[in-house]
Amino acid sequence: MNFIQTHWPAPSHIKAYTTLRTSWGERFSYHDHNQGHFDKNNPNCVDESRKLEALLALPNEPIWVTQTHSTIVLEASLENKEKIADGTYTHQANRVCVVTTADCLPILMTNKTGSIVAALHAGWRGLSAGIIENAIPLLNEAPRNLMAWLGPCIGPDHFEVGSDVYEAFIAKHKESAAAFNPHTPGKWLANLYELAKVRLRLMGVTQIYGGDYCTFKQADLFYSYRRNKGKTGRMASVIWISNPA
Repeated sequence: MNFIQTHWPAPSHIKAYTTLRTSWGERFSYHDHNQGHFDKNNPNCVDESRKLEALLALPNEPIWVTQTHSTIVLEASLENKEKIADGTYTHQANRVCVVTTADCLPILMTNKTGSIVAALHAGWRGLSAGIIENAIPLLNEAPRNLMAWLGPCIGPDHFEVGSDVYEAFIAKHKESAAAFNPHTPGKWLANLYELAKVRLRLMGVTQIYGGDYCTFKQADLFYSYRRNKGKTGRMASVIWISNPA
């Protein structure tokens, strides 16, 4: 197995995948704080981009952005390629949205008719700061018609966080308390999947799928920033609208 295919009731012309460590991402550029970064001057990144295109039979080169744990979501256009952003969206066919992760949560989105897609890089910083809240209005679709797939991220048994993370979420939404389990004094185990679900539901998105993996625990399948102390590759989560048959 080289990649995960999303399991959700999206129209058949919506193509969405997450790569596995066995197939892609070992040489993809990495920086501090788990942010994947495409560098057109880095031969490894260029090679990995071409490898991704071949692996998933992409219709075009993905619209790579420079991830910084921001809440910036841009249209997946050629003009926005490599700009600072942690999410992209498009209404255009064959325009590929992509985010890279290695513990953070990739969120892929579409609607019932398959006329819009989006990919978000949602670590705890982006989630707490509001990347989901920033993205949904840009899709120009009633939230009840949207669906989200939560890709592989660090699981709730391995994501230890401090009071700063706990308070960042609780201060905005008390519902987030259910996503934290006390662990040791001043520490919690956080559930990124549940934190994303809280934000999606509050925005009116109820069709939520995925959330079945742990990048830290499933070392045979995934890279993990925490498990490998920062020196690791990346998984790519991609989504696009293909031309209907």
